[in-house]
Amino acid sequence: FPELHAAVPGLPLASSRVLPGIVLRRDFAAYCPTDGELRALLVTEPLRPALTAPGVEFVVDSEGQYQASLHWIAKRTEALMKRLQSNNIRLLLSSAKQEEVVIYYAKIYGVSVVECLSSEEMALIREITGVSPCTPFGDDKDREIIETAVVTFCQPLLLVSKRCVHIGFSSVCAFQPHCLILCGPVDGVNEQHAAALQEAFTMLQQLFKTVD
Repeated sequence: FPELHAAVPGLPLASSRVLPGIVLRRDFAAYCPTDGELRALLVTEPLRPALTAPGVEFVVDSEGQYQASLHWIAKRTEALMKRLQSNNIRLLLSSAKQEEVVIYYAKIYGVSVVECLSSEEMALIREITGVSPCTPFGDDKDREIIETAVVTFCQPLLLVSKRCVHIGFSSVCAFQPHCLILCGPVDGVNEQHAAALQEAFTMLQQLFKTVD
């Protein structure tokens, strides 16, 4: 329930509504408008390629080596984003914060990015789509990207002064997620209404529970 409702103080209760899909209470790190169905990739680690393996020290002896390293990182990142674009992956959902070079090339190649998702939000998306987060690519640049989620729409949503992300997924199960936008004059009233609704849903779950 916490991931399927958003409290909006400062508006009358009559402004409350139900929206299809889910609402992520953060802004896009990069937003590239698209029409129609697209594919999303889930990741849990930064996509910026590492210069060395874990536990191995990387020593730079000159400014030229440092600049060459940055150039190598940029080229690898650009190649990855170009590959995502060619696979019609236009949305990156990340639990990790991505580096500026990733955001830069995502904008160039039309890939929207939402970062810093919570573990609960990632778990909800996995339940809806049946897709697991992608493991790091490393040096395997040609590995086929299989685990992608189908997204029916992806757009910004403004709740009073807070910018959010509104996403619709093609569900692989009977669960069709909807998000409750719960409005009220102050936070305390919203909390009371949210608690009452959660208790009502719990009661309905018990009422319709299968009994052998």
